[in-house]
Amino acid sequence: MAQDPALTTWVDSDRFVPRRFVRPALAFTDTEAASGIVLMVAAIVALTWANMPGGESYATFWETHVAFSIGPIHFEEALREVINDGFMAIFFFVVGLEIKRELVSGELKDRRAAALPAIAALGGMVVPAAIYVLFVAGSEGVHGWGIPMATDIAFSVGVVALLGRRVPVGAKLFLLALAIADDIGAILVIATFYTSDLSFAYLAAGLVGLAVIYAANRAGVRAVSFYVSLALVTWFFFLESGVHATLAGVAIGLLTPANPLIGSKQFDQLARRIIDTYPDDDGTEFSRDKVDEEALALARLATESVSPLNRLENSLHLWSSFAIVPVFALANAGIRFEGVSIGDAITHPIALGVAFGLIFGKSIGITTATWLAVKSGIGKLPSNTEWPHVIGVAMLAGIGFTVALFVAGLAFPVHAELADRAKVGIFAGSATSGMLGYLFLRRIKPTHLGGEHTPHESAPSEA
Repeated sequence: MAQDPALTTWVDSDRFVPRRFVRPALAFTDTEAASGIVLMVAAIVALTWANMPGGESYATFWETHVAFSIGPIHFEEALREVINDGFMAIFFFVVGLEIKRELVSGELKDRRAAALPAIAALGGMVVPAAIYVLFVAGSEGVHGWGIPMATDIAFSVGVVALLGRRVPVGAKLFLLALAIADDIGAILVIATFYTSDLSFAYLAAGLVGLAVIYAANRAGVRAVSFYVSLALVTWFFFLESGVHATLAGVAIGLLTPANPLIGSKQFDQLARRIIDTYPDDDGTEFSRDKVDEEALALARLATESVSPLNRLENSLHLWSSFAIVPVFALANAGIRFEGVSIGDAITHPIALGVAFGLIFGKSIGITTATWLAVKSGIGKLPSNTEWPHVIGVAMLAGIGFTVALFVAGLAFPVHAELADRAKVGIFAGSATSGMLGYLFLRRIKPTHLGGEHTPHESAPSEA
């Protein structure tokens, strides 16, 4: 299908909407598509390692204990828990940054625009949880009801990227906003229902740490080392409090300033002043030192003209997507099937509850909630997005890999067999949802794109 030159011109233009929202969202999509491949490879490696001859080394390795002490602070955890409690705090910190960005300047800023993905996400959490409970009601597996509620951004957006222009930009943005709203719901569920016995002293200390971070932001403290040190201490207090330590990462992300320390007008004035006084390098040592001094001043000015939120998200996003999450999958996705009937594992009530919750619960919940929101006038479909796109996106939202594995570990911390059954359901449900969503969206005829809007129809007439 030939590209629409009007759409291409608008997306690539310097107008406010494409520059601030559309192109950053599409760039984010590209990154997630690539990271989804890495994540899938890590999961395959974990499964292969756990089931190859000598596969018991998988569990032995990840149960290796790590311990250290700094003064009165003593830390001792299995290697898997270091990843789940420590490294994943960075992942959730990035999630917090993404949520803050969307609330401040993205799809969730406008209440009416945010209403549709938020309501859709709610439907996509409630219905899967209800389906899961139907399968496991009355058993000890009922505590895992939160497992099929999650959507994996990396995999779901990665599949959308494979479909290219068959999926309109509005539907892609809807999926991103839906997944972020889903993350908010998952965070609230973890904080409320998957928290162990509380230590109020440590929790109070953690809240004080967050308050100090907030006060330092307001006071204009700029030293990165100060915030890193305080973040580590706050994370430790949350870890010891019984509230899951990764929530500290989310909270710190939400506290990160979304505005630059130096405004654009001030940056322009100061930068011009530095450039106007920039010395000529005549080769002398004094001249070279002066050039370096001015260049460093200009670099510091440029750094402070970008908001801390954007700087941190840009610097950590690749690490989170291509290192932390794949290592998490490597440490948690290995299910050992030795002595276990595959048929029994797949047909276990927990596995069926998770799988059916992801496959049917997500599709039904998101589509129904979206329909109710649109028909009631609370929200409206994104531009160029029709109901077949909504259904296809709802199917892809059933890919619930990373956060679903995370919740499975929280739901069954001492019942490895139950956790493994949940993981079987996660794999089966996510793979099926991904394939069904891909095939469904691929079969939508190009005419369903409805013709893309021209610039004057799609955006305000801003130069």
